[in-house]
Parts: sequence; C-alpha cells; structure tokens
Amino acid sequence: MRHIGTVVGTGALLLVLSACGSAQNASPGAGGGPTLPTATSSSEAPPPGIAPGEVPPDGTPVTKIDANALSPDVPRTVWTQGDGRTVGVIGQEGGCGKASASVLEQTATAVKIELLETTPLTKQMCTMDIRFPPLTVQLSEPLGERTVVLTSRQEQK
Repeated sequence: MRHIGTVVGTGALLLVLSACGSAQNASPGAGGGPTLPTATSSSEAPPPGIAPGEVPPDGTPVTKIDANALSPDVPRTVWTQGDGRTVGVIGQEGGCGKASASVLEQTATAVKIELLETTPLTKQMCTMDIRFPPLTVQLSEPLGERTVVLTSRQEQK
C-alpha cells in the first residue's frame, strides 16, 4: 500500500509534464521559448506576372525544339524576342548554382543552345531550392524555321 501513493504521484506528474509539452508544441514560441528561424529562398523571380516556364508577353513561342538530351525534369520553354535574333530559354539552378546559356552552333537548319549550371568548387552551405530563371542568347541571324537543340551540363568553378 505504501507504493500506491508513489505510483499515483509519479503518474500524475507525468500527466502534467506531458500536457505542458503539448501546449508549447501547439503554438510555437508560446511561453517565451526560443523559436527557430525559417529558411527562405533567394530565388530570382521571373518578370512580374510571368510564372516559371511561361513565355514572356513580348516573346513568340518556339515549337521546333529538340530537347532529347535534357533530363525529363528540365523545362523545355523556348521563345524568340524582337527580330528573332534573341532566343529565350528557361534555365534550372539550385542552391549555390548559377544558370547560364550559350550558343554552341548555328547552322542553316538548327541552333544548338547549351544550358549550364555552375556550382562553386569550394564546399559551402547552400539553400536546397530549385529556381528556373529566364535566360537569353543572341544569334547572328534570326531563328526563323530552324530547330532549337537544347543540351545541358553542370560544372564547378
């Protein structure tokens, strides 16, 4: 009988402690406890009113695209601007990476554009986000009816 009081007291104490813990978890920061900062993304936003992957209002969509060399998760949005010498594409970058695009080759039938993600050579803390910045390249002649061939690679610098 002496131990029943100890068992009941211990049970009541555990009940009170677990209730206090639940109240703090229900509303983070309640009771003056520290709160952890939330991570935010520093992604580059497309022009106002343009969702990632959409063609800008001043662009003309390109339909002749060869994106067979791209992985399935890379955007395949291509457009021209102005007189057709400016070609826009959607790049992909994440964390400390920086996306860029360059023209590798221009022929009478095709324009080969490489999407490059450059990441730092030195180890550093980076965010874990994916961004899809709009990129442009300049052609020597308007795109016209030529096919845009997209390739991609990653490099460390």
